[in-house]
Amino acid sequence: MAPIAPEPAHPGRTRLRSWARLPDEQLLGLRFRDLKVSLRSPRLRRGIARLNEELAAAGLAFRPHYWLADEWFSPDGVPGIAIPFYLAHPRLRALEWRMMREVEGGNANWLMRILRHEAGHALDSAFRLRRRRRWREVFGPASLPYPDSYRPRPGSRRYVQHLGAWYAQSHPTEDFAETFAVWLKGPQWRHTYREWPALAKLEYVDELMRELRGQAPVVRRRARIEPISGDQRTLGEHYRARLLRQARGRARLLDEALRRTFTPVRKSARAVRAATFMRRVKTPMRRALALRLDVSEYLVHQVMRLVIQRAGELGLYLRTAQRPARHHVERLLLRIARLHLDGSAGRHML
Repeated sequence: MAPIAPEPAHPGRTRLRSWARLPDEQLLGLRFRDLKVSLRSPRLRRGIARLNEELAAAGLAFRPHYWLADEWFSPDGVPGIAIPFYLAHPRLRALEWRMMREVEGGNANWLMRILRHEAGHALDSAFRLRRRRRWREVFGPASLPYPDSYRPRPGSRRYVQHLGAWYAQSHPTEDFAETFAVWLKGPQWRHTYREWPALAKLEYVDELMRELRGQAPVVRRRARIEPISGDQRTLGEHYRARLLRQARGRARLLDEALRRTFTPVRKSARAVRAATFMRRVKTPMRRALALRLDVSEYLVHQVMRLVIQRAGELGLYLRTAQRPARHHVERLLLRIARLHLDGSAGRHML
């Protein structure tokens, strides 16, 4: 799904907080717990209310509980939904956009898609559905290792398509959550999937939900896992970790780009190490790249740290004199930064 830019704050709807006017670099220095945000955002209230209405219309007595965390998730065994902190305030959505170039759940349609998906996970926990033999026959064993990435089959019709990136193919529990989300949205699934093998999964979910109508959940834990209200990390630490995880997934491409730009051969005693040269030029180059890409200097700084560190590990040297090398380094950093920005939407795939 294409990333979207968040809307600006509206003074009539959102109370302006003391940190909302801070520039990105200062905002990144705040701790999660100091944000004091909540689920009272009008956008979140509407989304949660709509999800609860859809569950009620389906005859289900189950309602998940909600809390703010650093990302979307529904923990195994906890029938609730963690919602990412940035959806609680327009300024935080803007920061998320600047740092990651996407805002998961950033508009009403995308928000509802994710809420329905996470509700499937929460429902699975509430009624321990994965323990049922028929559930395992339809979706597979939930005990399978959860992959860090997966290689989907785009042409397969054995899975519904809901969140994008063929996410139902990643794991049996995601297959169920995606199938439940499509079922919950409305009866149009019968027409949309009428010639797909995935229809059998939807019909099983329909049968299962009829059985669960009006039933109280078996698991009623109201635990909140990793809430931001007690999180001592700064926003900068959070985004640094996310960017590094993103970078590790692109390590091969990074190494290839570095080896095309630099050389492992030290041609003379005066040859300059690539890492040393990049450290010298990083400050003015960081500002120029941030302006060119329209992103935070912090994001460019993290990309540059990664590139410098990896160039040192590979033992690379400049291929040319320092003046033309500056142009080559700028092109390299621009390419790597764009790789990080443009690749965010496909992060679940190899």
